[in-house]
Amino acid sequence: MAKQYFHVFLAFALLLFGIVSILLLTIPIGDLTAPPEFMYGIVLDAGSSHTSMYIYKWPADKQNDTGVVTQHSECHPKGGGISSYAGQQGAAGKSLEDCLNQAMQDIPRARHELTPVYLGATAGMRLLNISSPEHSAQVLQEVGQKIKSYPFKYQGAAILSGQDEGAYGWVTVNYLLENFIKYGFMGRWLSPGRPTVGALDFGGASIQITFVTKDEVEDAKDRKKLRLYGHDYSLYTHSFLCFGRDQVLKRLLASLVKAQGHTGSVFHPCFPAGYSTTIKMETLFDSPCTVAQKPSSGYNPQAALSVVGSGDYDHCLGNITELFSFSSCPFSKCSFNQVFQPNVSGHFMAFSSFFHVHQFLLSATGIDVTTPAQLEKATRAICNMSINQTLALVPDQRPRLQDFCAASLFTKVLLTRGYRFDEKSFPHISFQNKAGETSVGWALGYMLSLSNLLPAESPGLRKALNPGAWTTLLFLVTLLLITNLLYFALQVFCSKKKICGDTAS
Repeated sequence: MAKQYFHVFLAFALLLFGIVSILLLTIPIGDLTAPPEFMYGIVLDAGSSHTSMYIYKWPADKQNDTGVVTQHSECHPKGGGISSYAGQQGAAGKSLEDCLNQAMQDIPRARHELTPVYLGATAGMRLLNISSPEHSAQVLQEVGQKIKSYPFKYQGAAILSGQDEGAYGWVTVNYLLENFIKYGFMGRWLSPGRPTVGALDFGGASIQITFVTKDEVEDAKDRKKLRLYGHDYSLYTHSFLCFGRDQVLKRLLASLVKAQGHTGSVFHPCFPAGYSTTIKMETLFDSPCTVAQKPSSGYNPQAALSVVGSGDYDHCLGNITELFSFSSCPFSKCSFNQVFQPNVSGHFMAFSSFFHVHQFLLSATGIDVTTPAQLEKATRAICNMSINQTLALVPDQRPRLQDFCAASLFTKVLLTRGYRFDEKSFPHISFQNKAGETSVGWALGYMLSLSNLLPAESPGLRKALNPGAWTTLLFLVTLLLITNLLYFALQVFCSKKKICGDTAS
């Protein structure tokens, strides 16, 4: 009987020793240290209406194709986007100071000089570059000089193309959802085998739609191929300039002014009844998106324009629809404005203003917008409310309360008629602003791509175990050795005393 126990124990000991040995072989010798510090990266998202700063971090011992990048903190300074400071010497750079000062506190001093800083400007600067290339260059130079005055590793300031903005947003969404790879057992990066998710971005001056498609992309401008983690992705991505929220509101009002004869007052069917405001003409026609609607004669940029809300859903819908062109398509299928788009497929994440509109409709109407019919019902309810009724329901949205009817109807027309989401595909849209603790947008994808943290080929066994795992493994090895010693000591004792065999029998 003792021999049987011995064989069972020996088999178990060998199995345990083998498992421990395999685990030990996967761990680099150099990782027998204290927990590593983090490395950091900063992205300044210079949007059309405001600038946001995001600080990301990852383990300091990670190689280019290992580890997980997470958001460390974020900052949203007061004021407009950097394009709004055109012609104001030094103002664009100064607008970044509060966030850069916060970065000095959020990032350990020892990491300052190793921390890369990227500034990416989007549609607001694209518009400024169209209307005034000189001012655009000046703004980029000023923000660059300001960032260089801090002890970080400045990596440049650039204006992103609409296609890149859409692609980086798609990368961010799928990276955060772990649709590319995820960290698995024994330190190995694994492909989760899940399909990717499309990205819908609704910014201040442009909108982007990006998703993987098996269909032929008939317009080469909208085709983008990426190779990430050993997989090839064929993307459809398109950006519509002048279709962001702020520019849509300007275009809508400009069309109303033109239709009503460029007088000193205009009735606005998308503004709630009981609401009125006064603006200067120059603030309406100062954009490349509205310059074509500027009066050809008798235009006074300093003249006041009185805008009075009438709160009419049907008239608002008609005026919003006129911002799109659905009349002709030079391809087999189009979204709008003669732009090719394959049929939408799979799941999508809608963020930026899509999320804010969705949350507003839910808060104000109690309708959980998951179908086109629910979107229409919620939007109709909002557009037919007076300013006082709406204010009573969502008082925290007072500064932009008057804009939500137009923004909601624009979302409805864009998603259902433009992008062609229907009763079957619309429920596959998830309206989110964050994934976990990380804000959704193009910024994370931008940094991951420019810093080579997204490898083309799939990584292997490279991730080291943490010190806690090391402690466990060492404990198992020690326990195994002690048990073996005790067992053999017992066998020697028993053989000398000649008692173990009798007891076992």
